[in-house]
Amino acid sequence: MMFSGEVFYSITINNELLVEARESCDVLIYIYDNIHHKCKNNCKFHSILSEYLPELILNKVTDLNTRIELLTKRSIRDKLLGYFSLLSTKNLSKTFSLPFSLTDLADYLSIDRSAMMREMKGLKEEGFIEKNGHKITLLYK
Repeated sequence: MMFSGEVFYSITINNELLVEARESCDVLIYIYDNIHHKCKNNCKFHSILSEYLPELILNKVTDLNTRIELLTKRSIRDKLLGYFSLLSTKNLSKTFSLPFSLTDLADYLSIDRSAMMREMKGLKEEGFIEKNGHKITLLYK
């Protein structure tokens, strides 16, 4: 688990930071200066790590914030349409493939799979989407 707000938290008071986890989690602590300065051996691994770690962390934070935004939507329809809109924007196309199974999609959106399938059927019948296997086409955008 990664906390979006604490990823780049700068420690200023007594070099202490208090974090309380509500469930079991992994914590990654690294000294920022050690990542951006080359090691004594000038190893290739360190160069790759220092180049890609900030981007990896930023991508994870963005993904988590996106999921939080989707989960705060109240209805299954809003969650689905929000997620489909994100995929459409990301792929620069009204037609896109779901990146995982429908069961995994329901889990990702924290909704019941059968209720999600009913809602997707409703969206299809009402002309919001076309669905062919894992391909979705937005008709409303």
